[in-house]
Amino acid sequence: MSPPPSNAVPAGDPDLRVQALHWLTECDPVAKVAGVRALWASVAAARAEERPIGLDSEAILVPPSDRPLPGRPPRPRLIPPGSVPPRSPFTPEGHAALVHAICHIEFNAINLALDAVWRFSGMPVAFYADWLRVAAEEAEHFTLLREHLRALPHPAGGHWDYGDFDAHDGLWTMCEKTAGDIVARMALVPRTLEARGLDATPLIQAKLRRAGTPAARAACEILDIILRDEVGHVAIGNHWYRWLCERAGLDPVAHYRTLARTYQAPRPKPPFNDAARRRAGFTDEELAYLEQAVG
Repeated sequence: MSPPPSNAVPAGDPDLRVQALHWLTECDPVAKVAGVRALWASVAAARAEERPIGLDSEAILVPPSDRPLPGRPPRPRLIPPGSVPPRSPFTPEGHAALVHAICHIEFNAINLALDAVWRFSGMPVAFYADWLRVAAEEAEHFTLLREHLRALPHPAGGHWDYGDFDAHDGLWTMCEKTAGDIVARMALVPRTLEARGLDATPLIQAKLRRAGTPAARAACEILDIILRDEVGHVAIGNHWYRWLCERAGLDPVAHYRTLARTYQAPRPKPPFNDAARRRAGFTDEELAYLEQAVG
């Protein structure tokens, strides 16, 4: 694990949400990962020792004017989703492109989790701790994938790195669309877009196993870790979505249909990983809705 950067506590402010916003607007991936890990370690230690956490859950925070939201490096170049070329794991460059695509998803996922922490006020302490833990685990996933990518030889010499392939911004686009509605955010980011990873990961692993190379086997092992953790992340989304629906007197399944139409969520794509989705808390009624909604 990399040591935390010297500015791990921005401007000396110990508030959890202020720090989450700081690391969200950090562009350097190495600094972002180290800062998020250090922040989660301090919060986890405080909770384990039953010490208070610096947190003003009622504060209305404003992003800094001199830092981007979200913070990310100048590369990869972001292009429309439909313009991203297919990625095959059966050639060295195709394998690198596939790993890069997943690496980009995990980098975005760090930002998505941090955004939930700073943006939404008035939630229980557990909400902020949950999403900070998710951010730290996504940081670990990003690091594993980036290290794997940097071990792959580049045809021009040297090795690949994050930023070497074009990528798209679909995850963050939904984050922006749901910025004013915490119920929609919980419904359409963790339990819709991120839940698609539960379905896609076994299919990607099957292709990698067919490729059969040492690099493919190493990537499969990383994806095992990611799939295990992502079940937990989607479960957190399910928990807080239902908690919010109960607080507002909403039926979770019926309201989800409304949110999916309102925010133009992507249609679900089979095959669905029912076992993983059940572990993440999806009900029989919700799984049946997925099958009906396929288009």
